[in-house]
Amino acid sequence: MATEAEIHAALTTIFNDVFLRDDMILTAELSAKDVQGWDSFKQIEIIMASEEHWKIRFTTRELDALRCVGDLVRTIASKTV
Repeated sequence: MATEAEIHAALTTIFNDVFLRDDMILTAELSAKDVQGWDSFKQIEIIMASEEHWKIRFTTRELDALRCVGDLVRTIASKTV
């Protein structure tokens, strides 16, 4: 089972890869409105990279409920039990 800290660290790497940056600082409250260029295509890339990294699949309901990085962390944590 991955801890929230481990998930957060891996997501930082995923976000840096998706946004082609190395300076992203993720917080639980961070959302698409806070990051220039975070559009629906970037969201799909984040989700696909997360599914690949943790070998999980998100349901449509889970994806619809994601509002911020903290929601993503908690959803991944619940799937890696």
